[in-house]
Amino acid sequence: MTDAPIALPGYQIAQQIYAGSRTSVYRGLQESDGTPVVLKILNSECPTVSELVQFRHQYNIVQNLDLPGIVKPYKLETYRNRFVLVMEDFGGVSLRTYSETKKTLAGNEAQSTFLNIGEFLKIAIEIVNILHELHSRQIIHKDIKPENILINPVSKQVKIIDFSISSMLIRENPEILNPNILEGTLAYISPEQTGRMNRGIDYRTDFYSLGVTLYELLTGQLPFPSSDPMELIHCHIARKPRPPIELAPTVPKMLSEIAIKLMAKNAEDRYQTVVGIKHDLEKSLEEYSANGTIAPFELAARDISNRFIIPEKLYGRETEVATLLAAFDRASQGNSEIMLVAGFSGIGKTVVINEIHKPIVHQRGYFIKGKFDQFKRDIPFGAWVQAFQNLMRQVLTESVAETQKWRTKILEALGENGQVIIDVIPELELLIGQQSQVPDLEGSSAQNRFNLVFEKFIRVFATVEHPLVIFLDDLQWADLASLKLMQLLLGNRETRYLLLLGAYRDNEVFPAAHPLMLTLEEIRKAEATVNQITLSPLDRPNLNSLIADTLSCEFERALPLTELIFQKTKGNPFFSNQFLKSLTKID
Repeated sequence: MTDAPIALPGYQIAQQIYAGSRTSVYRGLQESDGTPVVLKILNSECPTVSELVQFRHQYNIVQNLDLPGIVKPYKLETYRNRFVLVMEDFGGVSLRTYSETKKTLAGNEAQSTFLNIGEFLKIAIEIVNILHELHSRQIIHKDIKPENILINPVSKQVKIIDFSISSMLIRENPEILNPNILEGTLAYISPEQTGRMNRGIDYRTDFYSLGVTLYELLTGQLPFPSSDPMELIHCHIARKPRPPIELAPTVPKMLSEIAIKLMAKNAEDRYQTVVGIKHDLEKSLEEYSANGTIAPFELAARDISNRFIIPEKLYGRETEVATLLAAFDRASQGNSEIMLVAGFSGIGKTVVINEIHKPIVHQRGYFIKGKFDQFKRDIPFGAWVQAFQNLMRQVLTESVAETQKWRTKILEALGENGQVIIDVIPELELLIGQQSQVPDLEGSSAQNRFNLVFEKFIRVFATVEHPLVIFLDDLQWADLASLKLMQLLLGNRETRYLLLLGAYRDNEVFPAAHPLMLTLEEIRKAEATVNQITLSPLDRPNLNSLIADTLSCEFERALPLTELIFQKTKGNPFFSNQFLKSLTKID
């Protein structure tokens, strides 16, 4: 702890208790009445608009919450160009500080667990109680970790802090972002929060982060101790953690299993309710207090959700997903190809394509996507521009060293023609700076120049270090210029490490005359690789699995409803989900 470097009128600042990269926290007194307070302030003297909005958000979200497990905010003050959040001081320290202090005082640096099992269980139950209060008010914390859990060392009262990224939405759909700007703390973030799991975010994201927190308290280390951002993301979405009991043999087997269940990759495989978690923790505490051990018992026996949630996992698409994964594997080996996914509207084309995020992360590749618009066919390259605008946002949020590398590569590839790309992707100028104007060309000459320069631009990102996946949705509405670019790109043998994914509605495309079909035929003539999978509706067994999982019932019991929905939707996944949702609204 250090002396406070700020002088806020109306407050006596005693000491700094936390110094982070973005915020600092101080302990002090309110001069008007001597009330102990904690003050949180942004470090930057010129904070961005998003930082200010986020800071105000954490005050707004909890100012009307009267919960004993939440650190009460008193007011939001201004200090120069920054906000200062004034909060109650209940004498708490972070759970990390508390556990490490307990370990030091115990005089046993070799022990693996930070807390004794009885105390661990009591603290875990208190955290779960707070999550129950938050989730019942439709609040998802999204950043559960030891630093955001406070405990009073004397009274053992537990409270949760930092609601700067919390959400009051029942469900969110994350987007793919650079790891440097992901919401949450990377070591504790849930797989779906990475934006690379093809899953929405709901209250169960807090269960995963809780699992990581409990894992660390039990073992003294994180389940994935890597410091590399992309490796951490890959670990969260694809690698199984070692059970805590393997790292710390004194950890009871049941507690090890509870932590691992909380950390399941798919939200459907975790606990579904706070009640279920609390029951298992309280049962463990009762057993441990009485016997000093925890006898085996069935996990999640009381874990019955009262929320209607349709599982987001895929049903009946194993073959198609395997085909896509194989295509990406070929691209990561240096090939280039186009893989088409065809099917009716609502059949699940986009969902299937998004399943290849996992291997892309493992290969440190880029996944970008754009969507053609039925009513904007007169705007050339619409989906291509969307995709590369997204890529520019990812690149611009990388480290200074990385962005400089990209700047050098792009300038070498484009030469004096950088303005050609900036004219359609303005974000590129933020990376490579202003470029000299290029001579005006007319008609096909301008088109040919753009295609040539854009090809070079794409090949900058499609490399052995970073295979590139471009997903173009609704190809049935693609403009002629976009199709021509696709033909030139795939027909050029210099193009490598590229997988172009295209989704289209095959019922709206006629083989003999549609521009998409004619373009694909030209690509095949150039001996480029064109593959396709066509998605069919779900059959009755897979639809029945979806319904049984949604209702948490036996397959046989779901059969009558499955038959009804199959008759109404013919197995179309989107329409089946919508029909299920409509049933919940019937009085």
